[in-house]
Amino acid sequence: MNAVIIDGYIDEPACFGVPPYVSPYIRYIAGALRERGLHETDISYYTIDQLRKSPPSAAEIIERAEVVIVLAGMTVPGKYLRSTPINLTEIESIFSASRGIKILGGPIRLGFSLEGGKKAEKRITNSTDDVIVCQKDIEAFVYDVLEENKANNVLNCEHRFRKVEEIGRWAQKGAFIIKMHPDYPNVTCELETYRGCGRHQHCSFCTEPSYGTSDYRAINDVVTEVSALYENGARYFRIGRQPDILSYHAKDKGGNIPEPDPQALLSLYTGIRKVAPQLKVLHMDNANPGTISTYPEQCRQILRTIVKYHTPGDVAALGMESADPKVIKSNCLKAMPDEVFEAIRIINEVGGARGNNGMPELLPGINLVHGLMGESKKTFELNHDFLKRVIDSGLLLRRINIRQVMAFPGTPMYGHDELVRKHKNMFLKYKEIIRKDIDLPMLQKIIPAGTILRDVMCEVSDVKMCFGRQMGSYPLLVGIPGNIPTGRFIDVTVTRHGHRSITGIPYPLKINTAPLTLIQELPGIGKKQARLIQNKIPFSSHDDFIKRTGFENIYPYITF
Repeated sequence: MNAVIIDGYIDEPACFGVPPYVSPYIRYIAGALRERGLHETDISYYTIDQLRKSPPSAAEIIERAEVVIVLAGMTVPGKYLRSTPINLTEIESIFSASRGIKILGGPIRLGFSLEGGKKAEKRITNSTDDVIVCQKDIEAFVYDVLEENKANNVLNCEHRFRKVEEIGRWAQKGAFIIKMHPDYPNVTCELETYRGCGRHQHCSFCTEPSYGTSDYRAINDVVTEVSALYENGARYFRIGRQPDILSYHAKDKGGNIPEPDPQALLSLYTGIRKVAPQLKVLHMDNANPGTISTYPEQCRQILRTIVKYHTPGDVAALGMESADPKVIKSNCLKAMPDEVFEAIRIINEVGGARGNNGMPELLPGINLVHGLMGESKKTFELNHDFLKRVIDSGLLLRRINIRQVMAFPGTPMYGHDELVRKHKNMFLKYKEIIRKDIDLPMLQKIIPAGTILRDVMCEVSDVKMCFGRQMGSYPLLVGIPGNIPTGRFIDVTVTRHGHRSITGIPYPLKINTAPLTLIQELPGIGKKQARLIQNKIPFSSHDDFIKRTGFENIYPYITF
């Protein structure tokens, strides 16, 4: 038997799989196929972007496959630099070309929408009845359906959740699949520690409760997975698939928030470092601000462990959602504004120092959601005031994510999203104000002009401009004037700031061959001074440059 896996990309609050990220689900599916007897050569893997570029050959591959598996679904759609998640028309087209077993799964099982502010539709596909939409875990379904004799009765195969012991095996056996990713070896492997929220009460819009109670993976299973990925060439990792990293192996004490276990996180991070000694990125994602405010000392210990063993530029994304107490109570959110503020302060205290890649070691991020029950004009004012309080206090936020709620069937929010439409214009104006009043000055504090950012990967390029990012969690978008080959890593001098991105130039700048567009971006240099410099080229040394131009302030950023 042969199988083809189509990566339609996924984006969940607690899992990311849009390039350069590869989600754990892809590796689980590949591992489940291997455990059912397929060899690596029997398994093909393509991203939806690859299929878009080669439709005729893609159709042939799909037609020949005996099993076609499509992973898809976004529960928190975002904006993506160079990849777009699969749409329903493309899903239909893929399955129309297939003559084999057709399996669709992932977060799409909960519903489908391409943007925030629109409720997810439960009806996913108009394909024929032989398309199986997995109602629980796609990797478990794939494993079960390939059991002897079940493939002939695929429509009656059970839909179930996978067990942590199973994905412990499948993650290791499926690690080889990353070598088929078009970005390999520059792929960030999303790692799962557990899923299912440990709170006894859940946010009104959250889909995490659909996975049940927290199913913590054994520390050794995660470390063994990293070891297998590392052996297959992976060097970039993010511990991202969990609702709250601080609650990994936490103890249920009967309250709404379980008690963190600092030793578990220490064992996890030291274990990863032991099996992947030359890794280039080790980042994290979600953290519950309520956990930090409830258990500040345990969380300080965990944050110190993370800063000691991770790589700089890390971000702890805090699910604040709202600074309005009425909205917080109406939607059972995780923490009150003062509690979130304290969490921000503690993360800054532990992780605010600048690391060797030019970014602070670890900073908090904030997620704000609009259109929630109880929202009013006052909500927008309270959110703005909270962010102003943070920046006026000298605290840093690496990322402020502002979105409108996407309501999914089965959540308390479903059917109660009328405020999304009612407040649409207010939301857009408020978002613009936040970008101008908060994001821009915050970015200028985090990475002042003249900061050197190391290892920026060029991802999109044309004649006039290249756009690149560092590998890792919520990396900054860097615009570099000029045409630089994609896939190349360069160091960059930060020169200017946008609301959510920066402009930079290669560091050090080869001044004798640099075009005017790059020279004029040097700190303190404009078009007029750039022309003066260019007219005096070539320079033989720093002393020669300073003597003939007088521009001492820029000599640290140039080379000859």
